Amino acid sequence: MTPQERAEQSAAAIWAGDSASKFIGISMDSVGPGIAVGHIVVQKHHVNGLDICHGGTLFHLADTIFAFACNSFNKRAVAQHCSINFIAPGMLGDTLTAAASKVNESGRNGIYDVSITNQKGETVALFRG
Repeated sequence: MTPQERAEQSAAAIWAGDSASKFIGISMDSVGPGIAVGHIVVQKHHVNGLDICHGGTLFHLADTIFAFACNSFNKRAVAQHCSINFIAPGMLGDTLTAAASKVNESGRNGIYDVSITNQKGETVALFRG
């Protein structure tokens, strides 16, 4: 099995049981060894009282794509610590794309960065897990 095949099969197995991400509308676009990309279209149920994308939705998107990247080696991995910086608001109708990539791996620990951008290529949030 190639590393790409392993990543794709690992993603398929995780996606099959990921009801939460499917429920809010996250779509998986691609996965590879240590990387993953997915997106969400901001709908009315994703916005908060200020009429911008809820921070929890952004975190959920980033955390989901992070999970696919760090589990792409078919070794069960969960987050030990995550942080997110909100850079700009996501707006109703925006397509927000999250791209995750491995930064470092040492023993049982890894660090992954996830950037969330809108359809204009503008950074909306930066996540590290």
